[in-house]
Amino acid sequence: MGRLRDFGELVKFSHTVFLFPFALAAVLLAGMSHPVTISSLFWIVVALVVARSAAMIMNRIADRRWDAVNPRTQNRPSVDGRVSPALAWAWLALACAAFVLAAAMLNPLCLKLSPLALAWVLGYSFSKRFTMLCHIWLGLATALAPLGAWLAVSGAWDWRAALLALAVTCWVAGFDVIYACQDVGFDKKHALHSLPAKLGVPAALWISRGLHLVAGLGFFALGPLFGLGPWYLAGAGVVAVALVVEQVLVAVKQANIPMAFFTVNGFISIAYFLFLVVDRLSGGIA
Repeated sequence: MGRLRDFGELVKFSHTVFLFPFALAAVLLAGMSHPVTISSLFWIVVALVVARSAAMIMNRIADRRWDAVNPRTQNRPSVDGRVSPALAWAWLALACAAFVLAAAMLNPLCLKLSPLALAWVLGYSFSKRFTMLCHIWLGLATALAPLGAWLAVSGAWDWRAALLALAVTCWVAGFDVIYACQDVGFDKKHALHSLPAKLGVPAALWISRGLHLVAGLGFFALGPLFGLGPWYLAGAGVVAVALVVEQVLVAVKQANIPMAFFTVNGFISIAYFLFLVVDRLSGGIA
């Protein structure tokens, strides 16, 4: 049980609240025109869990020496000795193998794309070494969840799924910019890249607002494209209001960053999915 707790803390399993609702939303949207089986749903969940776990473990391995000197991260299991580098690498290998297996159990397209997906999500851990656009990288890595879920159900590309992925990308990138405002001094001192460290906090927050504007518009645009009804549009409206609240919390008092990051964004992902479910149960306008 101790090892399980260490693993959960290492991969921040509670943060899957940002990932799962949008992936399940993609399953629901793809299911409007393709059958969703219990088997496919099971392997989609497996793929999501292990891919995210692999990404977080890689991040902890890659950032271990920086985490050890950052007061905000010194208590992580990879730093304080609860999880050794050898154990972290073993968990990473198992997670990657499980992801490829899950992709193989879904369909040939998912299997073919699985190495690319792994390369992208694992590569994020090194992006702060060379680009201030690491927030976009993370957004795209997270957006692979709904995009992959769509491909798992449909087995084919659809540009509407790409729009959902774009909206998720901008949403995640926007709140990651906010989160990075906590480490401006640390990032500058250690030559790590981020928008707040490169452009300053005020300019970075304006970029965050622009990204959230694009995300909100993207969520609204999906309504007519999928023939969704008033419940969905109401949900998109709730998401838009929550994004405004998130930006206001940070602009007024930056000490609210943890609340803006976890509480508000957790609410956004869950609210989006629940309103979509209600809309589909009510029949939408299709």
